[in-house]
Amino acid sequence: MSAADPSPLSHFDAGGQAHMVDVAAKAETHRVARASGVIRMLPATLALIESASAAKGDVLGVARIAAIQGAKRTAELVPLCHPVPITRVGVEFEVARAAGEVRCTVQVESVGRTGVEMEALTAVQVGLPAC
Repeated sequence: MSAADPSPLSHFDAGGQAHMVDVAAKAETHRVARASGVIRMLPATLALIESASAAKGDVLGVARIAAIQGAKRTAELVPLCHPVPITRVGVEFEVARAAGEVRCTVQVESVGRTGVEMEALTAVQVGLPAC
């Protein structure tokens, strides 16, 4: 690729330099992104979480707040992300006792000029370790 050719990657200019994508010309639309992840643990740890008798208290409640905060702080954590006016963050946890895992699914919504995929992914990544 020569310096005159546009980059096929949106966060790099024709010279290969990283930059924040200009979204000014995009229309404001309702944006929705979902992401999920799984954390595996020992059966005894999972039993503590399910019984709400862990020293932390309500582990999944704390993890839900962590996930929401992760979505809200994505622009501070991930380089080149736009600060996004988030209108909703939904966080659900599903315990799979037989597999010894907790699945976190996050849906992030916004009305804006850019998507909220990174916010959903960040929320999952911040929420799961809090379990």
